[in-house]
Amino acid sequence: MKKIISNLLTGIVYVFLFAPIVVLLVFSFNESKSLSVFSEPSLYWYKELLKDRNTLEALRNTLVLASSATIISTIIGTAAAWGIVRVKSKVYKATFNTVTDIPLTNPDIITGISLMLMFVFVGSFFGARNSLNFWTMLIAHVTFCLPYVILQVLPKLRQMDKALPEAAMDLGCTPLRAFLKVEFPEMLPGMITGAIMAFTLSLDDFVISYFTSGTGFQTLPIRIYSMTKKTVTPKMYALATIIFFITLALLLISNMIDAKSDEEEHKKKKKIFGGKTHEKN
Repeated sequence: MKKIISNLLTGIVYVFLFAPIVVLLVFSFNESKSLSVFSEPSLYWYKELLKDRNTLEALRNTLVLASSATIISTIIGTAAAWGIVRVKSKVYKATFNTVTDIPLTNPDIITGISLMLMFVFVGSFFGARNSLNFWTMLIAHVTFCLPYVILQVLPKLRQMDKALPEAAMDLGCTPLRAFLKVEFPEMLPGMITGAIMAFTLSLDDFVISYFTSGTGFQTLPIRIYSMTKKTVTPKMYALATIIFFITLALLLISNMIDAKSDEEEHKKKKKIFGGKTHEKN
């Protein structure tokens, strides 16, 4: 009886979570414009989506912004994680960890408003007419993506044996070569996972983008929000379906990378402990 109740509650939770997505996916293939009656399957709204120049431009802007923010935050976040691991002072390390956690716990609306005020202040200080543009959005996206990259790379560096880079340099490697041959492969799974998280977070961000965007640059979430004031046509369902499957693919890739990294780490530990047991025998 307990197992039946547990399965029933789990099923209700999953239905509650995924029913809206299923409805969206189904009605994206609806030929009619009705949002309540499904007439027959069709790709009509996907074709209409390809004809919407403003939406496609907003999608292009979103992809450019997300890609740029991902690259920059991955590079800076990896360097920050590499530096945090090497900090010996517990006070400084705790301070860095706290500073890293602040953007995660801070509400998006607070982050968006504070960044907007900072950009407007700096812009007025230098006499700029329009303080908000693509570059302000890019800085804002890098700001909230950085902690996720840091928190993905840090565990990989902490799992690594600290003596390995020194051993590589003792065997003749330069510091740069030791980093590329020893440390970089250890960080790579965390970097990829952090980059995927940064890309997906930047892709669907609305609140921070809304406060830091200018008039000449519009992302897809802002475009969809402006359309909700009038009428949302099923072509937005088609677009949301495409984004959903792209995000799902990125999530699967991220999980596969994490699973592979954990498996390799388990094999490595098993090999080490197995070798020590053999030596004792």
